[in-house]
Amino acid sequence: MIENFRPGTLEKWGLGYESLASDNPRIVMVRISGYGQTGPYSGRPGYGVIGEAISGLRHLTGDPDRPPARVAVSLTDYITGLYGAFGAVMALFAREKTGRGQFIDAALYECAFSFMEPWIASFEKLGHVPGRVGPRLPESTPNNLYPTADDQYIHITAMGDALFRRLATAMEQPELPTDPRFAGATLRSEHHEAIDALIGEWTQRHTLASLEEILARHDVPATRIFTIADIFADPHYRARQSIVAAPDDDWGSVTMAAVVPRLSDTPGAVVHSGHRIGQDTRDVLAELLGYGSERIDALSAAGIVQCGAATGDRDPELAESSAGGA
Repeated sequence: MIENFRPGTLEKWGLGYESLASDNPRIVMVRISGYGQTGPYSGRPGYGVIGEAISGLRHLTGDPDRPPARVAVSLTDYITGLYGAFGAVMALFAREKTGRGQFIDAALYECAFSFMEPWIASFEKLGHVPGRVGPRLPESTPNNLYPTADDQYIHITAMGDALFRRLATAMEQPELPTDPRFAGATLRSEHHEAIDALIGEWTQRHTLASLEEILARHDVPATRIFTIADIFADPHYRARQSIVAAPDDDWGSVTMAAVVPRLSDTPGAVVHSGHRIGQDTRDVLAELLGYGSERIDALSAAGIVQCGAATGDRDPELAESSAGGA
């Protein structure tokens, strides 16, 4: 069972974990909330972006001369969903040994906070409060975004000694790795402004396409910053079928990301884009619980369950617009 109500809500309805587990000790419940099931903030409402701000991640995101930025997707919601899924799987494995289920307490802020890993011990031991550094990754140099001759940008990651030597060769400046300022990873991080300036001067003499070709030839990790249009046109995404056309009752199909990770023997598949609310209620109640039509109709009429439109009952206006777009 998966729920994301404010803590205490299910308990008010008599549907808390303890109540359900007394009837079915094998039940596994994933409980997602803003602040967790306990603690002084547990009763507060919360969204992913609020958890992101409280976790410290938001403070680190963006450029140093601007307010904290955000990733333009519901990052913390995704992180917490993954942790909730992993927790459910672990609980199911544990149940095979113990015969008992348990509940997973997945807090938005806490799941995001786990991504602060390098800075937690740093503050505890050194009192260091990290700040925003833009596209650069602290203590990993060079690892930054650089301008190109055609007013675009390329991200280059060459923080290891071997990678830095390959980058220096690609730049036709093979002496850089022996420069006292850049002769090791720690030294390069200490002098990140100098090395970034040198790389930026070089990248500004080349177009983005030529830089990608040069760096690929020298086996240096680098890439342009992909837009969603770049992704749809990319041959690697296409070859791996990373984007799939999921069947949809209203639009015919909707493109979606493929299932990840890819399992060799039991790969997943996208069966449909998502059904309407209540579309599968009748099938679930009839096939899994053996309810008859009259009982399901009564539940629906009482507002206890919702029975949506059946598969194939498409909105003609949506169907027409979908066909026109195709």
